[in-house]
Amino acid sequence: MQLDGAEVAPRVQRRRFAAILDRDWLFALSLAFAVGVLVWFGRSIKDFFAPTAATVFVPAFSGQTQADARNECQRLQLRCVTIATRPSDRYPKDVVMSQQPEAGARVREGRQISLIVSTGVVIFPMPDVRFETLRNAQLDLSRNKLQLEKTSYVNDDNVPRDSVVDQDPPPLSSARQGAKVTLTLSKGPPTALKVPNFAGMSIDDARAEAARDHVHLGQVVWTPFGSSGPARGVIVRQNPVAGAQINPFDDVSLQVSDGPGQYGYLIRQVHASATVPASDDAAHVRIEVRDDTGTWNVYDGFAQGGQKLDFNVTAVGTAELDTYINNELQNQTVIGREPTAAKPGTGAKHQ
Repeated sequence: MQLDGAEVAPRVQRRRFAAILDRDWLFALSLAFAVGVLVWFGRSIKDFFAPTAATVFVPAFSGQTQADARNECQRLQLRCVTIATRPSDRYPKDVVMSQQPEAGARVREGRQISLIVSTGVVIFPMPDVRFETLRNAQLDLSRNKLQLEKTSYVNDDNVPRDSVVDQDPPPLSSARQGAKVTLTLSKGPPTALKVPNFAGMSIDDARAEAARDHVHLGQVVWTPFGSSGPARGVIVRQNPVAGAQINPFDDVSLQVSDGPGQYGYLIRQVHASATVPASDDAAHVRIEVRDDTGTWNVYDGFAQGGQKLDFNVTAVGTAELDTYINNELQNQTVIGREPTAAKPGTGAKHQ
């Protein structure tokens, strides 16, 4: 079948028009898709930088009580959490000292606000760390939340090396957590001492000489030597002998004349003991005897907690034994009383 030219032309035109319509629809669909992608991407960007949740300004909680700060947080739909407590001279107990985020920050609802709350000022007596070793003193200070600021050393023949001689602030003074403490430590005594020659000295001169040479005197035994005896108070014998090398904490005993013509008080040999209270630390122990010849120490040094000390004490006449621990009187014991008739010049004499 043959078509003439008049019929072919309309068909070609229709085909061209259909092709144009198809192209326009594709363009429109592509444009709509592109717009949709742009809208989605733009909304995503907006959601990322501008969250949909409501935001609030963080108020200033510093200076408020912990309870008021939490109530304010609850009202603003925030979460207040106390992350630490610290002592403070400025803020009373249970008052907020600082916060994070800081006041004025803009945050989402439900955000955590971290608070640091004051425990107030804690005042307590300064512990006594004298005569303790440096290590034990540091432990005591740490337990009381005190800071050891510095240490210094001094010569001290009566306190072992690296033990505390003095402290600042002093014991029992008012202290607060975080206070700084300075300790004075002992260099310790020399390794050995040479015993002086006390024979022929008066007892007073011997005691002064012993103090100068850092020698500890132990028993001072007053002995009657009869009519031919030396003058009263003159040292006749000593133990250890002059020139001997002794430990700095060893004692030197002296035998002293009771004077010519004296035939004696009652002289007693008494066994005495003292027990240091149980403790982790060493204690300074001094055991003092007071009799008719004067006052003297049978022991003056350090002992460990729970340690028992035993002595044989020679006392003349009425005598008493006093025990001191860290310079505090712990016990007084009468170890003999002189009968009235037994004293010189009253009649009967006793050996």
